[in-house]
Amino acid sequence: MESRLPVARATAIDPVAMMDVRVSIPAPDKSCERILPRPGRRRAARSIIVTSLALALAGCSAAEFYWQGVSGQVDLMTRARPIPEIVRDMPDGTLKTKLAHVQAMRAFATRELALPDNGSYTRYADVGRQYVVWNVFAAPQFSLAARQWCFPVAGCVAYRGYFAEADARAEADRLAAEGYDVHVGGVPAYSTLGYFDDPVLSTFIRYRDAELARLVFHELAHQIVYVKDDTSFNESFAVAVEEAGLARWQMAQKESPESAQFAADVARIQRMRSDFRSMVRATRDRLTTLYASDLTSNEKLIRKAAIFADMGREHERIKAESNGTVVFDRWFAGGANNAGIISAGLYADRVPQFAALLAEEHGDLPRFYSRVRALAAMPKVERDSALAAIGTREPPTTVAAPRL
Repeated sequence: MESRLPVARATAIDPVAMMDVRVSIPAPDKSCERILPRPGRRRAARSIIVTSLALALAGCSAAEFYWQGVSGQVDLMTRARPIPEIVRDMPDGTLKTKLAHVQAMRAFATRELALPDNGSYTRYADVGRQYVVWNVFAAPQFSLAARQWCFPVAGCVAYRGYFAEADARAEADRLAAEGYDVHVGGVPAYSTLGYFDDPVLSTFIRYRDAELARLVFHELAHQIVYVKDDTSFNESFAVAVEEAGLARWQMAQKESPESAQFAADVARIQRMRSDFRSMVRATRDRLTTLYASDLTSNEKLIRKAAIFADMGREHERIKAESNGTVVFDRWFAGGANNAGIISAGLYADRVPQFAALLAEEHGDLPRFYSRVRALAAMPKVERDSALAAIGTREPPTTVAAPRL
């Protein structure tokens, strides 16, 4: 049952996605936007989740943590209403437009990206806060090996998710007191892996269309493949799907009046990701060398601080060159440390291998998914070796254009 909770898989905490992605329009007054759940749906959802809770808690000592996950999911489900009802009842024209855009993206995802055709992203829920979940990452002081949390069904993951920011901060404080580096990141969306129909959320509905499409494609990809104990595999696969999907969605929108703005937003996302990944990769390489050295703990601590100071200066340089439009302030605020490096790496480490695998299949996504499922079925050591080998093979001489 654990996979029904947000801790079941790494949520959409891609550091680049969390940056300056909001639509440049103000949100309406909350009294206009809030759609209250219906009592009957509230009781039905609670009954379902309480049953799941009884199974999930069997022999489990972490009752408080499981309960916050279950109650958070119940709250989310009871807030969600079918988008046609929202459009009918909602006076906010901008929200209606954004919901229409998401529905078009949702249909495209099934029709052109072979992503699951189900009830996900056909309902809308206003959660009344900036993020739906906050994830906590932790790592030892001189290591880039993530602290793991293990659960039934879901396996081990490199983070712990909380529906309340205060709970996430309290867990981070507890881990920091034990000597861990900690990183806390707000999450606009997460996938229940198809166990429930994930709704469109108020936490991301006002993002720019390029970010909306990216997020929908990414989260639906998690319903295709999920591997226990391998967060990096899961997230890198979903990023590869979202990037391929975003390129195809952009092609499909080329006749739209908003195509120029969409293209500019996509280019901006790509530039941000490239800058951020390069910055993280350079920092991680230096830290890896440092932690493997024979220096004393005190010397390592001094040099570690210098490395992260250099990273901060690189961030300021990128920001200055971009006139302040490219910023990673939220990631730095969440914790620029070993745990933060781990949180960023989950979304980038294996993306090139998955992109190469898609190229080997000439852009055919169903065949690509079959290849990924075969990888997922392998033991982890074999899977890692197979993925590494993909990146060393010669690319195909011709790649068919994606079907639109």
